[in-house]
Amino acid sequence: MTIGQSHTVFHFLAAAAAKKRVFDVIVTENAPSYDGHAMAAALSKANISTTLIADASAYAIMSRVNKVVIGTHAVMANGSLVAPVGTHMVAMAAKKHSVPVVVCCGIYKLTPQYPLDQYSFNQRCNPSEIIPYEDGSYLDNVLVVNPAFDYVPQELIDLFVTNSGTHNPS
Repeated sequence: MTIGQSHTVFHFLAAAAAKKRVFDVIVTENAPSYDGHAMAAALSKANISTTLIADASAYAIMSRVNKVVIGTHAVMANGSLVAPVGTHMVAMAAKKHSVPVVVCCGIYKLTPQYPLDQYSFNQRCNPSEIIPYEDGSYLDNVLVVNPAFDYVPQELIDLFVTNSGTHNPS
């Protein structure tokens, strides 16, 4: 299983397929950007068996998953991640079902920053990605929050695969 679109994860899976490994990939659509659709299409073009699911289905299907392979925006100093929104939910479901979580990232994504809380580094995206402005006239008392990233603690990560080898989260 993977989340949304990650070029690093795509190349990791394509390299595995080129070595004649046989596997199926489940891709979450990663709302509201829905870049999982592009990832599923790219994997399909690479002749990798792919299934696209809604984000909310990740927990329900996790019992059928052997490993979760994700990309990340940054790896913090304590081994935690700043990853696309929805990653924390999938990592928690994987932990509950004892499914290993593998993070594919370049070594350049390591940062010396230490997270104080999950809101100190997060960016908020435009609320119109969720509810278009023309549809919002009836939502006067609704606050729409659209975070760009999730904070994923190191306890939910099993292995980092980088361009310099594999590493434990610690």
